[in-house]
Amino acid sequence: MTQVIVVYDSRTGNTEKMAMAVAEGAKQVPGVKVVLKNVDKASMEDLLSADGIIIGTPTYYGDMSGKLKEFIDKSFKIHGKLKGKAGGAFTSSGGTACGAETALLSILHSMLIHGMIVQGRFEDKHYGATAVEAPNETEIESCKDLGKRIASLATKIKS
Repeated sequence: MTQVIVVYDSRTGNTEKMAMAVAEGAKQVPGVKVVLKNVDKASMEDLLSADGIIIGTPTYYGDMSGKLKEFIDKSFKIHGKLKGKAGGAFTSSGGTACGAETALLSILHSMLIHGMIVQGRFEDKHYGATAVEAPNETEIESCKDLGKRIASLATKIKS
């Protein structure tokens, strides 16, 4: 069985709604178990036991939230042990052109440094799923697609 973890931070509930949609999308892939955790309850062991890791954050000044950054900074303890795992990212922001892409890239940079495999998207939302404030139906579908794509990738890598 492939395990995918969705770790997120959310202050207003918008990123949490996105996280639930990402998890729902990942569950659509046969043979995938999904773990959904707020960053306050996530651990390095959670990352180690997952085959796919999807991280979500509110956009703060074009970057991930401080809580999520602190969590990722602690991952130096497991450096090199996430190599080959599938990874993806999502974010919510307060408006358009508010730094959502750079927030996504800040997460993806960390994943690449860990040796993880990230999958871009050739259509729109190339770096991951995004939403402006509360996610609308289209943005929820983008989150589900992200979950499904990363879970499928994790399953392929594991096999």
